[in-house]
Amino acid sequence: MGLFTGMNISASGLTAQKLRLDLISNNIANINTTNTGQTTAAGNPIPYQREVAVFSSRPSEKDFAGVFKDARTSLSGEGVQVTAVIQDDNEFRLEYDPDNPDAAQTAEDGIPVGYVRYPNVTLVAEMVDMISANRSYEANVTALNASKSMASTALEIGKG
Repeated sequence: MGLFTGMNISASGLTAQKLRLDLISNNIANINTTNTGQTTAAGNPIPYQREVAVFSSRPSEKDFAGVFKDARTSLSGEGVQVTAVIQDDNEFRLEYDPDNPDAAQTAEDGIPVGYVRYPNVTLVAEMVDMISANRSYEANVTALNASKSMASTALEIGKG
């Protein structure tokens, strides 16, 4: 494990959590967006759909031969990356409001005439995710500071 490996791992975590916080902010901003400009086959408006980040471990930057040259390298990866941003497939919230311009004009599967589909965003769930992302971000900052401190101490020891 190199001097900057721990810092790179923490940096990847910081970047991933920042994207997660951006998605949460976008979800909260669109909590009442009932019309995204797209329509179903029956002509009813499609509401905003909650977005979620999918994380996976970031592969090691060493090539296959490099792994065998350095016995201390693990194959589990170094850090985290965002694999995809997916749309949550939970049901939309329905509310009867026939005077709303976004109310269903044509009955279709799951939405009767006169009902408005609201996004599948729940403020409580978004706040829980935001707290979790914030804590993860703070943990990565702490790990980054520990790596910097160890590197600084190693340099001080090297000075003699």
